Amino acid sequence: MRQDHLDGLVTFLAVAEEKGFSNAAVKLGISPSAVSQSIRALEQRLGLVLFNRTTRSVCLTEIGERYLERVQPALEQLSNASQELGREANHPSGQLRINVPRAAYLIVLQPILRRFMAAYPEINLEIRVENHLVDIVGQGFDAGIRFGNAVEKDMVALAIGPPLRAQIIASPEYIMQFGEPEHPRDLLQHDCISFRHSSSGQIERWEFDNGKEKIDLQVKGRLILNDSEILVRSALDGLGIAYMINGYIEPFIQQGRLLLLLEAWSPEIPHLHLYYPDRRRVPAKLRAFIDFLRNERREAQPDDLIL
Repeated sequence: MRQDHLDGLVTFLAVAEEKGFSNAAVKLGISPSAVSQSIRALEQRLGLVLFNRTTRSVCLTEIGERYLERVQPALEQLSNASQELGREANHPSGQLRINVPRAAYLIVLQPILRRFMAAYPEINLEIRVENHLVDIVGQGFDAGIRFGNAVEKDMVALAIGPPLRAQIIASPEYIMQFGEPEHPRDLLQHDCISFRHSSSGQIERWEFDNGKEKIDLQVKGRLILNDSEILVRSALDGLGIAYMINGYIEPFIQQGRLLLLLEAWSPEIPHLHLYYPDRRRVPAKLRAFIDFLRNERREAQPDDLIL
């Protein structure tokens, strides 16, 4: 359909409803001559006479009545669609699609999902858990969460979640049986649970930093995994020593089910970031999610707000 096929339809509907050019002009906020010109152009384009005109009145012709029956429902649907979408632009609703790695889901999303969904019942969430970086625009996601050093430069990125450190963990049962490492290099004599990155296929190296010395180790062990939650579960089961960022493991530490090892050597790592394409056109559903994360961090750590 060509764009000019729609020209004059709103004016036609106004004249038909108001039964006059002057009243239609008032309704549309334009001059009577502009109304007359628009109707004349529409009639010429269609090759039809839509109105009978006299000095006293304007009324639809028979063909004009039939034309009105056809176009009025379509125009009403267009108007309703515009109004509904306009409301959505300012009201948090619709489907919010977010792409995250497993660690981000465990650390940032899992703790707040129930409260967020209760606060915004008209927002439906689709969360896709993928450890490799994806094109969120090309795949139709509203936003993604990744570590800050993995976010593309053309994205708007906001730091979220707690300050992160890489920590060494093991179950009390494992430590009772095999002893506690006193230095990072002691890990080379232990059964360590390795993590293989799905995106690169590389096994993660363990980095340590005590402020004076940095150490980078390729540990060894009988178990290699590619899932953060299963990594923690395996440590809980006493299968070895694991390397995991904080934010998910705290409850297990508080319960005494996991022990923190080599705490003085835990290095800081980049914050998780929520990122999205365009700051100027943030839909209400995404803005609500951003604000909710901001408020969560403010309440959790008022002196350490990082969002």
